[in-house]
Amino acid sequence: MTEEEKRELASEEYGASKIQVLEGLEAVRKRPAMYIGDVHFRGLHHLVYEVVDNSIDEAMAGYCDTIDVRILPGNAISVLDNGRGIPTGMHPKEHRSALEVVLTVLHAGGKFDKGSYKVSGGLHGVGVSCVNALSTHLTAEVYREGQIFKQEYECGKPLYDVKVVGKTDMNGTRITFQPDGSIFQTTEYDYSTLANRMRELAYLNHGITITLTDEREKMENGEFRSETFYSENGLIDFIAYLDANREKLIPEPISISGERNGVPVEIALEYNNEYKENLHSYVNNINTIEGGTHLQGFRSGLTRSFNAYAEKSGLLEKLEKLKVKISPDDFREGLTAVISVKVPEPQFEGQTKTKLGNDEVMGIVNSIVGQQLSDYLEEHPKEAKTIFDKVTLAAQARQAARNAREKVQRKGALSGFSLPGKLADCSERDPSKTELYLVEGDSAGGSAKSGRDRNFQAILPLRGKILNVEKAMEHRVFDSEEIKNIYTALGVTIGTEEDSKALNLEKLRYHKVIIMTDADVDGSHITTLILTFFFRYMRELIENGYVYCATPPLYLIKRGTKPICYCWTDEERTEKLAELTKNGTVSGYDVQRYKGLGEMNPEQLWETTMDPVHRTLRQVTIENAMEADHIFSMLMGDEVAPRREFIEQNATYANIDA
Repeated sequence: MTEEEKRELASEEYGASKIQVLEGLEAVRKRPAMYIGDVHFRGLHHLVYEVVDNSIDEAMAGYCDTIDVRILPGNAISVLDNGRGIPTGMHPKEHRSALEVVLTVLHAGGKFDKGSYKVSGGLHGVGVSCVNALSTHLTAEVYREGQIFKQEYECGKPLYDVKVVGKTDMNGTRITFQPDGSIFQTTEYDYSTLANRMRELAYLNHGITITLTDEREKMENGEFRSETFYSENGLIDFIAYLDANREKLIPEPISISGERNGVPVEIALEYNNEYKENLHSYVNNINTIEGGTHLQGFRSGLTRSFNAYAEKSGLLEKLEKLKVKISPDDFREGLTAVISVKVPEPQFEGQTKTKLGNDEVMGIVNSIVGQQLSDYLEEHPKEAKTIFDKVTLAAQARQAARNAREKVQRKGALSGFSLPGKLADCSERDPSKTELYLVEGDSAGGSAKSGRDRNFQAILPLRGKILNVEKAMEHRVFDSEEIKNIYTALGVTIGTEEDSKALNLEKLRYHKVIIMTDADVDGSHITTLILTFFFRYMRELIENGYVYCATPPLYLIKRGTKPICYCWTDEERTEKLAELTKNGTVSGYDVQRYKGLGEMNPEQLWETTMDPVHRTLRQVTIENAMEADHIFSMLMGDEVAPRREFIEQNATYANIDA
């Protein structure tokens, strides 16, 4: 075939007829991840958030104060609000019901008309039409003008025109949908995940009652699991929830609020006796996990106010005598704060589109914080002194921590020093192909070293329980030998000119960091200690998807000396024994309960827990940083009562030795 013939053939193969035009909601079904992030757990729950966000928009506009969310049998979702109800009249341009337009046309809705909504939530802005497209069935019921309007859809396509099905005294909208199992890899909703988001929305929008009910299965008392979320004081209540497990330094949280150029700003902050900064920022109810200009404005206003007060009150002169130099970081040690702004036209940037880019917002937040925080310090000299005493300690601890970090850096592999002595490294040098197992104790470490594939799997045994970083000052953390070994083995460095606590992952030596501990209470405690350390000091590892937990089996069923099968849960053990004995064969099977990895020989550890073909790894993610912060502070902090209550409520899920 000549070159000319090849070009003609190529032209025929890729001509105008090959260009596809996806009409209606076909594009969403064809490429769902472009619209909701993914088709896994996160994307599935995002469908609920999109529907609830519509109700929240009504609430922010002043027309709704009650939202009812239900998980129905079969994992369908129902969301009912008492807002105005989606309009059902004929759309002047589309020549069909406005309800059908909202549910079948992307980027259609009242939020694009600033006369309807001043600001609106929703991260991707695709609205309920996207939910409709990704559902096998969706029913919309609208209660307005004394009538009940109804329309049903399958895979985004209406089954009939909007019709009146009854009369009512209600106002509002009910959306009921069934996620499409052919699109989502999981269609099972997690109650706790939805509850965390509903709680968050209640704090961010005070005065709104949000109820979540799980109708899939009744509890032992014969009722469905249900919670009602309501906040009278908004962010003040939010701060109280976040710091419930910490000792407060000032009697009441500091509340800051104001509005500039049509941008309302709400902030609540308080100081506790810890040495960590816990900032949570939101734009139009969206958790801006990457921060942005509103967070920059808050930090600038905070530093400016404290510096001005310190200079005016003579505190800076006292600090100079103590040879202590204050940095902006010191003002945020032990600070818990929630920053919420409502921006009419938000501009998001960053990889996850959760970083605010509006430059004007930085000046607005800076100005409001600077003025109101300065007033607070002037009017509350006792609280101001308490805060500055903490700032002084933070500055001294920062110097000690910097010295400790430098020791870690000097000991690091990149500085020419050897790796930790107990590290059994792998031969592969491509980080994307390597794994580091953090293993509890020398005994388990020995089995892991013998059973691993030394080409790509490295083993670092840890001596007992590592330091509880939730209770320790920063310089104590970097003095810990086990923690120094983790830093050195990973090859990461700490601190940049912009952020003294930032973790530099450029030289990370492994892209899978796997926590492998015994399947007993002590093993679970060690896993929690390591996860607390990663969350507080190496969160970037988790955010980049590098942290995993191994899942060793709990039981080995054998007949005599012959292994029959492994079981990972009590239920699996019961089922396997029932299956093995169903033909009448009894008392010939023994069940061995593994309480430690050291009880498994290297071959067993490999085939059950370390072999990539057969193992199960649980990736550690942060779906909700606010809730993660609350849980870690509760489980690992000083307050005993909340921890006891949590254990009592979750005792049935605990890993108890048989």
